[in-house]
Amino acid sequence: MTTETDLLIIGAGPFGLAIAAQAAYAGIHHLIVGKPMEFWRQHMPKGMYLRSACDWHLDPQNKHTIDKFLEWQGKTNHDVEPLSLDFYLSYVEWFQQQKGIYPLPVYIQQLDLLSTNNGFLATTVNGDTIRSRCVAVAPGFKHFANVPNDLKNRLPAGRFQHTCDFTDFSNCAGKRYLIIGGRQSAFEWAALLLEAGASAVHLSHRHDSPSFKRADWSWVNPLVDNMFENPNWFRNLSQTEKDEIAHRLWAEGRLKVEPWLEARVRDARVHVWARTEVLTCLEQDSGELRVNLSNGKTVPVDQIILATGYKVNITQLPLLASGNVLDRLATRNGFPELDDHFETSVPGLFITSMPATQDFGPFFGFTIAVRAAAQLICERLRLTACSEAS
Repeated sequence: MTTETDLLIIGAGPFGLAIAAQAAYAGIHHLIVGKPMEFWRQHMPKGMYLRSACDWHLDPQNKHTIDKFLEWQGKTNHDVEPLSLDFYLSYVEWFQQQKGIYPLPVYIQQLDLLSTNNGFLATTVNGDTIRSRCVAVAPGFKHFANVPNDLKNRLPAGRFQHTCDFTDFSNCAGKRYLIIGGRQSAFEWAALLLEAGASAVHLSHRHDSPSFKRADWSWVNPLVDNMFENPNWFRNLSQTEKDEIAHRLWAEGRLKVEPWLEARVRDARVHVWARTEVLTCLEQDSGELRVNLSNGKTVPVDQIILATGYKVNITQLPLLASGNVLDRLATRNGFPELDDHFETSVPGLFITSMPATQDFGPFFGFTIAVRAAAQLICERLRLTACSEAS
């Protein structure tokens, strides 16, 4: 079966849903595919809290905001911050209902540019096809999980997991863990392990341990919100200026851990090894792992968790790797090269979310950027043949 549309949105996370909302507002015939918020539901643990506040909503039209959702519930920001994962997912469900966004729950396994240069053909895992004039790819983080090769080579196969894969804490009681990493996710996974009954949690990171201070994101909002009027501003900065912004965001997000975590990890079972790295990891006959750190300590554990973040390599996105698009896609440092409206070197193909951080700034690894991305993509589409009015 073949379906036709003007815009195919691949990905039903925050970026994809925001694009769908804006496309509907702009009168662009579209189809969104994917299981809503799947990465958030399957690769984030229950009991997790977000670092974002209520102003990081999804609606480009600023109508169906988190504040409006709270008003509907008779609650205030004070009642729900810090935002729990469950609360945020309930907001997204409400947002979908208000906007009438009902993604087709299928996966695209291959995307091809038609030989006539007249659009794209997307093939689902079920063998159905979708023909579309334009495509907006809004990938989640799953395919960009960062497992550094030098670290991977030091660890026994099958004895470590990235945080995006370690989300079930039901069998953690009585076990010992090493978390490699020192950012928010490392400390949050430590808290969840403790609450699940882990007997010991070690954290090893190469930098100083972050302080428990509330991150200040207020300076980010105007930069992102003004991007619709001046999408060029980040790419036109000097490299020094880009580095300064990246470092400031890094300092907020990496040198600080939210203060509501402090009491949850102040526990005798937690051992923080700052300015260290794993030198060797030996698997004993008993199954125990003996991890040798660069400070001379030997740490006995049962499992290792990698809180090593994410790193974009667009060639790792299966739907692109399996089709003919990559041969024509201009990339730099693993990122797609994007114009002012997120359009790639392949006409009609747009990519946003984390792969847009190189050209649009590090903010696009966060949900604060979904509204700007949706507005800029749909503004380009509105002026092209992707619009119903064309």
